[in-house]
Amino acid sequence: MSFILQALPYDSSALEPYIDKYTMELHYGKHHNNYVANLNKAIENDKNSQNCCIEDIICNISKYDTIIKNNAGGHYNHTFFWNSLTPYKNKQKLYGNLKDDINSIYGSFENFKNEFSKNALSVFGSGWTWLIIKDNKLKISSTINQDNPMMDLAKDRGIPILGIDLWEHAYYLKYQNRRIDYINAFFNIINWDNIVKRFNEYCLSKN
Repeated sequence: MSFILQALPYDSSALEPYIDKYTMELHYGKHHNNYVANLNKAIENDKNSQNCCIEDIICNISKYDTIIKNNAGGHYNHTFFWNSLTPYKNKQKLYGNLKDDINSIYGSFENFKNEFSKNALSVFGSGWTWLIIKDNKLKISSTINQDNPMMDLAKDRGIPILGIDLWEHAYYLKYQNRRIDYINAFFNIINWDNIVKRFNEYCLSKN
């Protein structure tokens, strides 16, 4: 099995002014594309990864070497990230059972946003901040590099439903060292339809 770089669900300029076209073209067309190319090269002679989907590799990442780990993580995380964003305002509002759970745990959406942003600011160097489901409860956590919560090596192992890319290539051209401005911008383009769908699919799987 070889992996492919899936098309973006929107135009590369569609997320402006929050994420600029040039950053998107480099982030998606260069960085993500390199993860896919390097992953395909790495798995050519790896019997463990034959006929495995990306989720199988991620969930059993301890079986693989660092090259596969980094590039599989990079491919999965970025695909997840692109599908967490939207230029369409009708998709940018939290609702449903996920909204109720966030309000129950954090007191309000604004409190959740503050906690998520605080975690994202605390990530040293390159990594990700996530909203995950762990032990059937929502939790904010972070991972380094291209790790993610589904990996069997993750300290906080769980199901990711929202994540923000904190590598400098995700924001430096527009925001330079102002990570907080990038984080605030991120909250203007979250595709809550997709985030709610991920949450609901997990809840249905447990019933």
